[in-house]
Amino acid sequence: MATFDDRPATADDLLPLALTSYGHFTTLRIEADGRVRGLSLHLERLVRDARTLFGTAVDTGRVRKLIRAATAGRDLPCTVRVTHYDPALNLTRPAEATGPRFLVTVRPAGELSSPPLAVMSVVYERDLPLVKHCGLVGALHARRTAQLAGFEDALLIGRDGLVSEGVTWNVGFVDADGRIVRPEGPALPGVTEALLPGGASEPVPLERTKGMRTAFATNAAIGVRALSSVDGTPLDTAHPVLDELREAYLAVPGEEL
Repeated sequence: MATFDDRPATADDLLPLALTSYGHFTTLRIEADGRVRGLSLHLERLVRDARTLFGTAVDTGRVRKLIRAATAGRDLPCTVRVTHYDPALNLTRPAEATGPRFLVTVRPAGELSSPPLAVMSVVYERDLPLVKHCGLVGALHARRTAQLAGFEDALLIGRDGLVSEGVTWNVGFVDADGRIVRPEGPALPGVTEALLPGGASEPVPLERTKGMRTAFATNAAIGVRALSSVDGTPLDTAHPVLDELREAYLAVPGEEL
C-alpha cells in the first residue's frame, strides 16, 4: 500500500505525478533490526533536492514519522521509497509548485548478495544529474536497450565518452594496481557509495574499462554488486576488493528511524 502524507494514497493523488514526473525521491533499506544505513544522507538528499526543484524546506522529523507509519507491521527487511512532489503542479506555471507532499511506498527487500551483472555501455546523460528525480524515461530506455541486446543493465556514458553511472546505481572500478577508481563527472551522489571507503575520483573513458580488474555497482537496495562484464569484456567477480567493500558496507552501523 502507498501512503500520501499520513493517509492511503488515491488514484487522484498519484495522477499529477504520473502525468508530469516532476518530483524527486530517495530509496532506502530498512534492515531486520529496524535501522537504516545512511539514513542521515537520505534525508539530506531530500532536503537538497527539494530546494532545487521546489525552493522549499523539508521537515526531516516528519519524513521519519511517515516512514515509521508506512512500515508499521511490515516484514523486515524492506525497501522504502519516499517521493516528494506537488499534486497541484500546473504544467504552464511550474514556478507556482511550492507545496510538495510525500508519497511513501514499501516493498520487500531483495538479497544483498545479488549475482554479478553483465552491462552494456549506452550513451545517455541524465537531466539534472545531481538530483534523484522522477524523470526516468531516458535511463529506463537505456536499460531496455541493453536488455534487448542480451545484457542485464546499462552503463551510462556521456557524449564525451566518459563513464558516469549506472541506470539506478553508482559504479566503481578497481584498476591493475588495486586502486578503487570512481568515475569523475556529473552523476547522482550515491548514499551507499558515500558509506564505502574512498578511492580516487578521476575521468574513466569507456576504453579504460577494458583494463580494469573488476567493477561494482552500489545502491541502497543492492549494497555492493559485482559487474561480470562491460560490453562483453569480462571482469573478475571474485576480486578480494569486492569482499572488502561488502564487509565494509555491512559494518556500517544503521541509524534509528
